[in-house]
Amino acid sequence: MTDSHCPYCSLQCGMALSPSRSGLQIAPRADRNRTSNPRGDDGALCRKGWTAGGLRGSRERLTSPLIRDRATGELRAVDWDEALDVVASRLAALRAEHGPDANAIFGGGGLTNEKSYLLGKLARVALGTSQIDYNGRWCMSSAASAGNQAFGVDRGLPFPLADIEEADVVVLVGSNMAETMPPAARHLDRLRERGGKVVVIDPRVTPTAARADVVLQPVPGSDVALALGLLHLIDAAGAVDETYVRERTTGFEDVRRSVASWWPERVERITGVPSGELREVADLLAGSERVMVLTARGAEQHATGTDTVLAWINIALALGMPGRPGAGYGCLTGQGNGQGGREHGQKADQLPGYRSITDPADRAHVAAVWGVDPATIPGKGRSAYELLQALGTPEGPKSLLVLGSNIVVSAPNATEITARLQSLDLLVVADIVMSETAALADVVLPVTQWAEEGGTMTNLEGRVILRHQAITPPAGVRSDLDLIAGLAERLGAPGVWPTDPETVFEELRAASSGGKADYAGITYDRIRAEDGVFWPCPAPVEGEDHPGTPRLFADAFAHPDGRARALVVDHRGPAEEVSADYPVHLTTGRVLAQYQSGAQTRRIRELPDEGAFVEIHPLLAGRVGARDGEPLLIRTVRGEMKAPARVVDTIRPDTVFVPFHWVGVNKLTNDALDPSSRMPEFKVSACAVSA
Repeated sequence: MTDSHCPYCSLQCGMALSPSRSGLQIAPRADRNRTSNPRGDDGALCRKGWTAGGLRGSRERLTSPLIRDRATGELRAVDWDEALDVVASRLAALRAEHGPDANAIFGGGGLTNEKSYLLGKLARVALGTSQIDYNGRWCMSSAASAGNQAFGVDRGLPFPLADIEEADVVVLVGSNMAETMPPAARHLDRLRERGGKVVVIDPRVTPTAARADVVLQPVPGSDVALALGLLHLIDAAGAVDETYVRERTTGFEDVRRSVASWWPERVERITGVPSGELREVADLLAGSERVMVLTARGAEQHATGTDTVLAWINIALALGMPGRPGAGYGCLTGQGNGQGGREHGQKADQLPGYRSITDPADRAHVAAVWGVDPATIPGKGRSAYELLQALGTPEGPKSLLVLGSNIVVSAPNATEITARLQSLDLLVVADIVMSETAALADVVLPVTQWAEEGGTMTNLEGRVILRHQAITPPAGVRSDLDLIAGLAERLGAPGVWPTDPETVFEELRAASSGGKADYAGITYDRIRAEDGVFWPCPAPVEGEDHPGTPRLFADAFAHPDGRARALVVDHRGPAEEVSADYPVHLTTGRVLAQYQSGAQTRRIRELPDEGAFVEIHPLLAGRVGARDGEPLLIRTVRGEMKAPARVVDTIRPDTVFVPFHWVGVNKLTNDALDPSSRMPEFKVSACAVSA
């Protein structure tokens, strides 16, 4: 048996792996340290985890590099040396002709910390390009932006997930935990068993909402107004923790004045949530000693996502919750390494250790580890969607190297982005299967999957965990680290480019040392011994190991003055309002059996692959002549799609829902960006629906 972790969501459930005739045997790994350092998965797996070995031995596995023949347009098999030689020579030629920013890199929130780190180094040292970002920008970047502004640091959960059980009230804003990370929902059940309450805010009554005590169903895009109305009622009830606000925050008086006009009836007109239900939730929050607010993609994937999170953080601060046991604010990260993936360099504005690429001291520290002149490290590049928009344009990149992302399915306004990919001089995709994006590539590189390699991940709690290699990769397959090192060598990059994950991690530790996300005191041995180590974990002092930091903000926030910032925000509504031509709100999300773009899960036989569908309320279905199971046509200004109707009474009558795991719905979604996080507005578009 080999200890490892699930390849999917940020919960990173523990697994015990062993080879078998069918490919790979998987079992949950019992929580060895339940009392002192409990893992959030609690020794369980969801159906995706149980079947995660399904691609082992699959006919759909890529096992040879492929290069597109320019004469025939077909992909032909080549060896790795030829493939890397071709890629490196074309990257070098594009750089010589157009400058270093002619080449771009697009990473993924499922890559290990080691891959994320080395990918950022490849961009800045080997290619000299500023053009690198990753699909995690579309995951929790709005919460990251809000956390940095309010608390001075971005760690999705500043406490262990098991703290949910100790709260009196948990408010889930835009989270369908029961389907997206089912083992975590056990904590909600235990909370309710001891008398606690769960509040769910979602336009749909999801399986998570079905197990809640209170459910609010706001109009998509109205989350800020809802939070402002709740804070108005909390203040009116005299429930603000005045001592906490005075001693631990700045700016709250301005926030107090800004919510004075958000009386419940005004909120009801905007959100559709009855004022009585709003008062019920406000009374619940005001009367509870330990309140925890958790946001997820439903609240964050908006052009106002940062404002939404800041509004909820203001509520948590007003109640005096951040830093208290069993209370506070946190974000439920989506992708497996959505947290660690942005901490170590594959994001356009960050260097390892969550350092700023514009800060001279941060640049100098990382340059010293890399053995380069700080002046040679490029500056801030384009954010993920802006990078994709620029591909193939006169001022934009001419090539793109994609690792760990299926852009054709996952990008908003996907038809336009697919055209941008097709306009490139060179598209290189590394993947384990022929994804929709790989099918467009000039060069396809077959890489190892999770059980065939080792490396660290940082889960939603800020816990650094370790995957161990359990099985041998198929012949012809290499790791992403091998790929990166092979390109760096061919490009004549300075410095050392290791391919062993632990060796890369040792360099990452040095590069992160002293940064906000400090991993200097974390080693593979410590992770094994402690079942994960929470950052920040600085280097040992006088031989004494730092214990790691499971809980932040007990004594101070990460701003220089130690205080949190309460920041004024206002309701602006969605970037695209409904109209006579497009009178219905379209929202998107996940389903239990699939993950992200579905590149892996849609190819696993044990997981039901029913394809996209349209969830629609009976009232709306009757109005447009829709019947359950029959095709519906959905149109936005960007495109249209057809999918079978699912007529349910668990969604608002003015809203339809389509899961995003299949090609289709992201051709329709809005690409308006949050001005702070650069998050696209996936979660609300104006649409027309017809049978």
